[in-house]
This record gives sequence, C-alpha cells and structure tokens, in this order.
Amino acid sequence: MREKQKVRRIYGISERQFRRFFEMAQRMKGITGENLLSLLERRLDNVVFRAGFAVNRNDARQLVAHGHIAVNGRKVTVPSFLLKVGDVVSVKPSSHGLKRIQEALAVAERRQAARYLDCDRQSLKATLISLPTAEDAQALKGGAEEGSKPIRHDLIVEYYSK
Repeated sequence: MREKQKVRRIYGISERQFRRFFEMAQRMKGITGENLLSLLERRLDNVVFRAGFAVNRNDARQLVAHGHIAVNGRKVTVPSFLLKVGDVVSVKPSSHGLKRIQEALAVAERRQAARYLDCDRQSLKATLISLPTAEDAQALKGGAEEGSKPIRHDLIVEYYSK
C-alpha cells in the first residue's frame, strides 16, 4: 500500500484516477505494473513536466487546465489526457512569454531529458517519439520529494490483486 501511495504522490493523482489507470494497464498486453508506469508517464501533465515546460507536475497540471498547452495544434485542458506516439505537445504562442514557463525552461536545462520525448525548447514543442517504459519512469523520477528508492510496481499489482 505504501508503494501505491508513493506513486500516487509522485504523479499527483487521486485513488479513483489511479484505479482507472491500473484497470487500463491490466487490459493491455504485457506486465501490468510496467504498463501502469507507462500510462502514467504518457499523461499530458507529466509530459509537459518532462519536456521542461513546467517546474513540477502540479505546475504542469495548472498550465494544462488553464489552456496554455496544445496537442497536435488543438488546445487540451485535461491533465490526464493520454498521448499517443507521434503526438506533438506545444505551448500556445500567446503563452510563450509567461514568466513561469521561462523559469521552468531555465530549470529544465539542468534536468535529464526523457528518452521518449523529442524536445525543442526554442519553439516550446515536444514530440512523443516512443512509448515510455518502466525503466524510463524509474530513471527520470528525479526530485527530492520522491526519494531515491526504485518504484516496486509488483507490490502495486499485488495490492490490487486481493
């Protein structure tokens, strides 16, 4: 149960959202725990954070909810929107000058880039070039609040299998 709470805290999602993502992961082919982490990494708010357009996931969620982010040229205001390979996430041109985005870009220069994203920080665009793996989620955890221990997705699957 502690592992589930840790992952929920990292991604900033409710129990209801987490259960929905877990059920989606169960229906997919492959290892359920790895599928779960891949789905969570493909959330729009997480991709905005990984691309370096936001300092943290809460900030990314707010940018999405307030209409500053577009996917494939269309405004999306749902932070849990799931991206597909080839989707292009961009900051709307009218939002390029926002102080919080400029500060996030400065912080992002020091952060490790995600392997599954092709980021163009000059034009504030990022493309999902491949599906994220559980290893990507582990390698990119980052941040002092998340601790240094790896995510044990097997314990999450075990918890929900009861």
